Amino acid sequence: MIKTFRLISLLMVLMVLMMTGCANVGKDVPASSVLAYWQAMAKKDSVALSSLTCADYEATALSTLDSFQAVETTLSDLECATVFQDGKTAEVTCQGSLEATYGAEVSSFDLSIYTYQMIQQSGDWLMCGEK
Repeated sequence: MIKTFRLISLLMVLMVLMMTGCANVGKDVPASSVLAYWQAMAKKDSVALSSLTCADYEATALSTLDSFQAVETTLSDLECATVFQDGKTAEVTCQGSLEATYGAEVSSFDLSIYTYQMIQQSGDWLMCGEK
């Protein structure tokens, strides 16, 4: 009886570990981080934006955010995918745009013209530039 209980307990622990380990399988984490970066930019959320950027790129991200303060911003058809990844670095490309509206004037910023440079720090993928 005790052996059966131990065996069942061990199997349950192994199942939980397997499910936890597979949680990110199939999920494009660097691309999700770029998507979150642009969502924070559109929402003008400087705290979230800072948490999604590496230290070397944070000033650039916040400066870009400042340039959108006087306009209404929305994302249009944004989709991102990782095109390169090796351990602690990744490159992500996106399709879609950031729309900036001021009165009746709408400016569209094509987000597909850049390849976004990502680095992994403390388990998080952070925006660290574009090329």
